[in-house]
Amino acid sequence: MSVIIDTGCANLTSLKFAVERLTTQVLVSDDPQTISSADRVFLPGVGSAQYAMGVIEEKGLVSVIQNLTQPVLGICLGMQMLTSSSSEGDIACLGLISGQVKGLPAHGLRLPHMGWNTLSECNDSPLFHGLSSDDYFYFVHSYAVGLSSSTIAQCEYGSSFSAAIASNNFMGVQFHPERSSRAGSQLLKNFLEIKI
Repeated sequence: MSVIIDTGCANLTSLKFAVERLTTQVLVSDDPQTISSADRVFLPGVGSAQYAMGVIEEKGLVSVIQNLTQPVLGICLGMQMLTSSSSEGDIACLGLISGQVKGLPAHGLRLPHMGWNTLSECNDSPLFHGLSSDDYFYFVHSYAVGLSSSTIAQCEYGSSFSAAIASNNFMGVQFHPERSSRAGSQLLKNFLEIKI
C-alpha cells in the first residue's frame, strides 16, 4: 500500500490518479498509523514552506515523517520540506536531507520557473532508471535547493539547482512527475519498485 500524505496544500487528486495508473493500492491520509505502516510514502506540497510546515506540525506529522524507514518521495514543496531549512519564511524544515531552500537565482529569467525542462547530471539512482537527459519534466517553483552531495539530478534555469535529492530512504524531486507525461510516469513507477 502506498500513502500520499494529506498535507492540505497540494493537488492530491492529480498525484493520486497518476499513482493509481501504476498501482491500485494508494490512499490519501494524514493518519500517523496509516502513514507509518505504508510500503511507500509520497510527501506532496504546493505553496509556501511556512504554511506547509505549519500544517504538518498541526497534524502531528513531523516526527512521524522523520521516523519513516520505507521509501519516501517528496514532490515540489514536499522535496523542499525534506531539507534543513527554507528562506521562504525563515523556517526549520524536516532535516532529513542536507540542504537549504533559497530563492531561485534566475538571473533575469521570469519567476516562477514554470514549464518543461530537461535534467542534467543524473546519477545512477534507481529513481531515474530508463530515463535520460532528453526527457522533459514539468516545473513550477520560485525557490530551490542548491547543488550539494545530496543532489542526484540537476536542472538549469538561470543557474543550476537540485532537480532531485536523496539521502537513505528519503528522495525528493523539484518537478511534478504527476504532470510530466511519460517521463513522470516512469519515475513514479521506478519509485514504486525501489527496494530499501
